[in-house]
Amino acid sequence: MEFTVISLLNGLSYGLLLFMLSSGLTLIFSMMGVLNFAHASFYMIGAYLGFAISKTVGFWPALVLAPLIVGLAGAAVERIGLRAVHKHGHVSELLFTFGLSYVMVELVQLIWGRAAVPYPIPAELDGPLFTLYALAFPMYRAFMMLVALLMLLVIWLLLTRTRIGLVIQAALTHPETVEALGHNVPRVFMLVFGGGCALAGLAGVIGGNAFVTEPAMAATVGSIIFVVVVVGGMGSLAGALLASILIGMIQTFAVALDWSVLSALATVGLSVSPEFPVYRLLSITLAEVAPILPYMLLVLMLIFRPKGLLGTREG
Repeated sequence: MEFTVISLLNGLSYGLLLFMLSSGLTLIFSMMGVLNFAHASFYMIGAYLGFAISKTVGFWPALVLAPLIVGLAGAAVERIGLRAVHKHGHVSELLFTFGLSYVMVELVQLIWGRAAVPYPIPAELDGPLFTLYALAFPMYRAFMMLVALLMLLVIWLLLTRTRIGLVIQAALTHPETVEALGHNVPRVFMLVFGGGCALAGLAGVIGGNAFVTEPAMAATVGSIIFVVVVVGGMGSLAGALLASILIGMIQTFAVALDWSVLSALATVGLSVSPEFPVYRLLSITLAEVAPILPYMLLVLMLIFRPKGLLGTREG
């Protein structure tokens, strides 16, 4: 029972971190139609800025300053680079953000080196929140979950209960009408792109010390957030939340289980000889295949439901 509760909480915390990452990407795509391949790199930049600012003025100022800096950098990227290539179509946008992701990784390595940096969890959040028998749930993971839920609430309120949210949504479907009403649509898109990058930076500040802050962290989460966006449904924020939690649960439980076909056969009194041709395949445990389970889910989703769980458009 305690294993199930702790695994559920760990899966939920990991899933909510994935949502913090994928929400910005989902907003950018739903509002602008741009798949930002550099999104995970903004997550990496947020983690490194969180580390650098924490060393100087502490973690709590870094939690505010780092996402703001990343958001401003994202707005500058949209204004100077992405807007210029937008007229050439989606392929040019993809290639631009793809190249930008590599430039950002190289810049990080030039400034901070190739090794992981010592980005510690703040002392006031270091330690267990509670313990069930011999299993402890870290206080910092609970903090991650709280920040993610607050972020979800703020996004929902911003998009549905404020004037700027209505302008943003109207600019997507009726840009000419919004411009006729006196709003600067390119500036709206710049703010959306910068805001999405700021959300990735916030996830970096939160996740950088919970996991590892290193140049490879962008590549580690880069593919998984695209899985989340596609499985949840392109442009659906609710779908991204559902897919994030689903994938977080799947991976967390799979990593902790050493079940295999051989062990299942053994429970019913059957055995397989090591000379059997597919013995090695039958002995592979669920924990060993855990890293590929989200991608298997992605393949199945594209085959049977291309628009995703809650999406409205396909591909």
